[in-house]
Amino acid sequence: MFLLIGLRLAVTPLMASPEEYQLSSPDGKLLVRVTIQDKILYSVDFDNQQVLAPSPLSLTVSEVGILGISSTLKKVVRRSSNQILRPVVPVKTKEITDHYNELQLEFEGNFSVDFRAYDDAAAYRFLTHFPGKITVASELVVLNFPEDHSLYFPTEESFLTHSERLYEYEPLSKIPWEKMAHLPILVEAGEKLKLAFTEADLYDYPGLYLRGTRSPALRGKFPAYALKEIQTRDRTVEVAERADYIAKTQGTRSFPWRVLIVAQNDGQLLTNQTVFKLARPLQIKDPAWIKPGKVAWDWWNANNVFDVPFQAGINTETYKYYIDFAARYGIEYIILDEGWSDTTDLLQIDPNIDMPQLLAHAKAKEVGIILWVVWKTLDDQLQEALDVFQSWGIKGIKVDFMQRDDQWMVNYYWRIAAEAAKRHMLVDFHGSYKPSGLRRAYPNVLTREGVKGLENTKWSKQPTPEHNLILPFTRMLAGPLDYTPGAMINAQEKNFRSVFTRPMSLGTRCHQLALYVVFESPLQMLSDSPSLYLRETECMEFLGPVPTVWDETRVLDAKVADYVLIARKSGQDWYVGALTDLTPRDLTVDFSFLGPGEYTIEIYQDGPNADRYGNDYRKQVKNVKKSDTWQIQLAPGGGWAARIHK
Repeated sequence: MFLLIGLRLAVTPLMASPEEYQLSSPDGKLLVRVTIQDKILYSVDFDNQQVLAPSPLSLTVSEVGILGISSTLKKVVRRSSNQILRPVVPVKTKEITDHYNELQLEFEGNFSVDFRAYDDAAAYRFLTHFPGKITVASELVVLNFPEDHSLYFPTEESFLTHSERLYEYEPLSKIPWEKMAHLPILVEAGEKLKLAFTEADLYDYPGLYLRGTRSPALRGKFPAYALKEIQTRDRTVEVAERADYIAKTQGTRSFPWRVLIVAQNDGQLLTNQTVFKLARPLQIKDPAWIKPGKVAWDWWNANNVFDVPFQAGINTETYKYYIDFAARYGIEYIILDEGWSDTTDLLQIDPNIDMPQLLAHAKAKEVGIILWVVWKTLDDQLQEALDVFQSWGIKGIKVDFMQRDDQWMVNYYWRIAAEAAKRHMLVDFHGSYKPSGLRRAYPNVLTREGVKGLENTKWSKQPTPEHNLILPFTRMLAGPLDYTPGAMINAQEKNFRSVFTRPMSLGTRCHQLALYVVFESPLQMLSDSPSLYLRETECMEFLGPVPTVWDETRVLDAKVADYVLIARKSGQDWYVGALTDLTPRDLTVDFSFLGPGEYTIEIYQDGPNADRYGNDYRKQVKNVKKSDTWQIQLAPGGGWAARIHK
């Protein structure tokens, strides 16, 4: 799925002074230095400023020893590549420029280390060439920063996690050894420069975490291989005993990329696509069946439909109502979440659901059905259940509660993606770890959770608008996030209440609308009750047509944790979304991204009383052209959303 523009390969003789090798980005601003002494050390400079101090790397293979300690270099290979990637599911843009320089250092002992330099990122990975299987005892990942920067650190309590964390903002030196975080993390290296760290192409290997050192450094930590498991609930399998190694894997393979993203301003974090570029290529022969779209979702709103002649709940009539709503507004899918079947037997359907009738109704209305499943139950019934789902015409599965990313569980994701693809089914992973590129290999994996999203408002005062202003610069760097926006009951902080069966959002109505432009998810939820959406016809004039994939993305203004203003294009239409934290703001929209001529713009803006009543908003229809510049006002926790078309 790419056009090869240029590829250059050169084998370089060893330098007279072999201690240091340098690799520059295509534009020359980013420089990777690799020093080989008794250790392999790498550092990164950007625009003549050191952003990562010399940091060691190594891989310990039980059958061989430590790769990267006292290693002898035997060959240096340099490559350059400039490709245009055309993703099957265009999350940010329909084309991605993949332009990099690469340095491969081949060592005696049948291993090598690849380094890549992009204009906005540096990455490295190990490659091994051993026969048969190997045992990876450990991997040394170290980030030595030249100064005691502050960072956004999503602290985890254990390896049993949904990766739904708040971001603690503190200096590197304040993070103790006992504290670890999932990826990505975001470091502020000065007033404007931002550094993010994550991983890509995670395959047959455990996920990487980072822990503190009470110094300007972070070190990697991995969940060890699971030897003994205990199932404590229908959906929870805890690791009772772990091995003294992290993976058993093929001896000849490439390992995950360790990725340092460099942004000269906050907005560049929103357009960075390094994780996708470094991911494994497409594994589906004909992906034309994959259809992104929006989903009417039942669980968050607790099936609270009203003004209907039937008893709402998990039953045929309620889901037919969801289907009718979806069909009315061109929404592609509905989800049957927890309760449609027994959680321990996917083929035991709730007796209140007439599945043949429901499937026939959905087919007649051209609305697809996605089924929620517990991951363990799906694993136990995998072939039988998916074959039955396929015979029903089910369009996708929402797989929930994995809560781990050790080697076995990482492989589970790949297995589910492949088995679903065989049957032309989409996948949404919940209770999941962060994305690391699986969606490039299997674009039927449209989205995943791994984020503290809107569902948390059912039981807490999270997520706050400020949290929503951290996510685009952190979690979204890794890939799409199933945050599940769309609340139609909106409250400011003093009026907010957590009500599990009648949930609301913190912030304004326009904040919720703008999330559909700011947050990326090719399978985007409409989380609230269809009955509320049917009353909010003006909002549905925006939520009905708003796309879930984009041809082009332009960041107009952005500051981590404070605000974002972004424009995205789909076909001939542009959408603009703006968000602010709990501070009211005025932002400037420069419409120079538009083409020639005059456009119609439909605007959704915070109402004059949105600072006290979150539901207050105003819709306006105006004309706009590319020479225009407007000032917009956002209430506390507010937003601004617009659709622009000829």
